[in-house]
Amino acid sequence: MMTEENMLDKKIAFVGSGAMGEAMLSGLIRQGLARPENLLISDTREERVQELHDKYGVQPFTDNQQAAANADVVVLSVKPQRLTEVLKGLKSAVPARALVLSIVAGATISKISKGLAHPAVVRSMPNTPAQISQGITVWYPAPAVSEAQKEMARNILSAFGAEVPVDDESYLDMATALSGTGPAYVFLFMEAMIDAGVHMGFSRRISEQLVIETLKGSVAYYETANKKGEAHVAALRNQVTSPGGTTAQAMYYLEKAGFRTAISRAIWAAYQRSVELGKETPAHLPEPNSADTPA
Repeated sequence: MMTEENMLDKKIAFVGSGAMGEAMLSGLIRQGLARPENLLISDTREERVQELHDKYGVQPFTDNQQAAANADVVVLSVKPQRLTEVLKGLKSAVPARALVLSIVAGATISKISKGLAHPAVVRSMPNTPAQISQGITVWYPAPAVSEAQKEMARNILSAFGAEVPVDDESYLDMATALSGTGPAYVFLFMEAMIDAGVHMGFSRRISEQLVIETLKGSVAYYETANKKGEAHVAALRNQVTSPGGTTAQAMYYLEKAGFRTAISRAIWAAYQRSVELGKETPAHLPEPNSADTPA
């Protein structure tokens, strides 16, 4: 089993220095899972990698091959549009013993493995709250990934928050649409509620406070109910909905406006886009219900 002490000796190279790459390396340092000198960060922008060196003490590189040359783990944290170019530059440069861990949306294991000529690949999908170690990451290992490498991947992804391994790669595109894109749905819902509060007459400051605390409290209430085995969301919603009351009126309007269908269609559209980004169609692309199919 991979211990924290073993992890401290591993060299982890990050190819891509964006927000998620920084979130992961800062989380590893904060949780005592990596020494800064064993974290290598590579990007074409010299000022960015130097900034991360000054901030965390990590090793800066502007050459991906140099960063990956002696790594035990190579983390791909670039934008999907740049992946093909990055894979070409790294092909056959990743050490045979190394694990490749991708957090690139839509990028299949097949694409990464072929592009690098390297079989040991873990594909993962974190979400934005990972930047404060409150995220959730779904991940899938290729058959060539050893048990020790799976444990290493689990330890690294724990820097993001919760991690969920799955036994079929197709779940990664689904996770991209649900949890990966999910924070955007929540932020849009928050924005709409805040704007409605302002429209009624609240100041924006008070409206924001009311909405934020309502969301936080609702999630906490759900978690408490879940421990008691009373956590079905419909049951909790019914607790708030008195017959003929204000909530019932609001629920009626949301249903009439197609709120559920809009959310379902949006998530389905995100799922289809994730599949398109991978440029490979899963072997079993599920058909949505007719009510959930985007127009």
